[in-house]
Amino acid sequence: MATSLTEGQKAPDFKGKDQDGKPIALKDYKGKKLVLFFYSEDGSPTCTIEACNLRDNYALLKKNGFEVVGVSPDSEKSHKKFETKYKLPFKLVADESHELVNKYGVWGEKQMFGNHYMGVHRTTFVIDEKGIIRKIFIKPKNKAHAEEIINEWNKLKG
Repeated sequence: MATSLTEGQKAPDFKGKDQDGKPIALKDYKGKKLVLFFYSEDGSPTCTIEACNLRDNYALLKKNGFEVVGVSPDSEKSHKKFETKYKLPFKLVADESHELVNKYGVWGEKQMFGNHYMGVHRTTFVIDEKGIIRKIFIKPKNKAHAEEIINEWNKLKG
């Protein structure tokens, strides 16, 4: 499954609450480059590796002008525990209603050990200063995701 969104189109607007219960919206990042990463669950092994890679390379991402925001269907409380346990320096949007995962087309059927279930397909959207999706990573390299983002962005810049 892949999102129906495409590179070059305007990113869908979103509003939500972060791990501190504070409002967060796409418009807050106007004029900034945004790494919007969708992941399935706080604390799951793959998602934790991905979030920690973004944490460990956060200074490099910031130096390259990127803001980072994570989104999953977990609650604000769950996000707060995840942020605290792994010392994550970025905002995490609680999407318990699945509004964002549906808008971005990353909610769908998954399969593990022969079992089918609905969940988030790990996907990252790199959105430019004007709100345009410049790069979509389907199944990002969880152990090298920040590097992948910067390398692809540099290619786009030419």
